[in-house]
Amino acid sequence: MIGYETFDTWWWPYIFIAIAGWLATDMWRWLGVVAGNRLKEDSAALTWVRAVATALVAAVIAKLVLYPTGELSNVPVALRLIAAAMGFLFFLIAGKRIWVGIVTALGILIGGQLLIG
Repeated sequence: MIGYETFDTWWWPYIFIAIAGWLATDMWRWLGVVAGNRLKEDSAALTWVRAVATALVAAVIAKLVLYPTGELSNVPVALRLIAAAMGFLFFLIAGKRIWVGIVTALGILIGGQLLIG
């Protein structure tokens, strides 16, 4: 069986990672496209997929806000929570324009750090 340590050459790990990465992701993407073309936009399956995707995005955002790495870990939790909440509020007020929420949250984070620091 072919595995990671099958060949003793410098280029093999790169080929192995490229093939394994492609199989793990692109195959499922193409299957999703084929299956997705047959689903109605208001079907229960597509509604479930949207709900799961939304939950995953929310979980990633919560992780980044509550358990950050790097420089963001030096920012107080209260400031991170306020910035996220205000960014979301301005996103909604501006008619769901993503850039408004991002600029608002970044402005609050930067301004808060300048006031604290």
